[in-house]
Amino acid sequence: MAIQNKTSLLIDKYPYHEVRRKTVNGRRHYEGEGKFLPSVTTILSNTKKKEDLAGLERWKQRVGAEQAEAIKNQAASVGTAMHKFIECHIQGVGYDDQTNIGVIGKRMAQLIIRSALPGMNEYWGTEVTLYYPTFYGGTADCVGVWRDQPAIIDFKQTNKPKEERYVQDYFMQLAAYAMAHDALYGTKIEAGVIMMASRGMNLQMFTINGDRLDDYKYQWLKRCEKYYNLGGLND
Repeated sequence: MAIQNKTSLLIDKYPYHEVRRKTVNGRRHYEGEGKFLPSVTTILSNTKKKEDLAGLERWKQRVGAEQAEAIKNQAASVGTAMHKFIECHIQGVGYDDQTNIGVIGKRMAQLIIRSALPGMNEYWGTEVTLYYPTFYGGTADCVGVWRDQPAIIDFKQTNKPKEERYVQDYFMQLAAYAMAHDALYGTKIEAGVIMMASRGMNLQMFTINGDRLDDYKYQWLKRCEKYYNLGGLND
């Protein structure tokens, strides 16, 4: 069965347009004002703490390099499928995918659509490409109004539920997109929301706003500084 919604939920609030992307030295970049800027995920992945990298390496050694790569690739495929279903639901576009990956992604998408999206007051855009002049670019899953607050929304899939301490980089990602949206469109994004579905059909909601959002903006800027101090300007 395809996504049920047949009417677009989007309102024409801002003149969103596609931003060109390209890969530079294996890293994703977005064009902003005539310059290709590193993506938010590129900056985050290249400035992780040593203990985080060590933990990832221990996991790879425990499950084996081949299995680790397979798990990573399947998670990426499921995430892509889940995002596609949610995006089509918001846009009012019929879509279906009967592959094994598609069926898993669809179930997780339906959980978010049924149990999380009712908190949305307005949808301004999906897959919104953004950039912050001279510093970085990226793509926000969804921008709109969440429980009366202008917000950046991120849809995440996970094999099992996560503790909040393991989603700190996701919070910085939301803060980065909030800053970019504000810079480009003169808005004041007040919240960042993660809607996370697990394979076991558990829904988790993580929200940052107020002082917490400001704190993650500060942390994000420190990561940008670290990236460029490591030679990011030479990408």
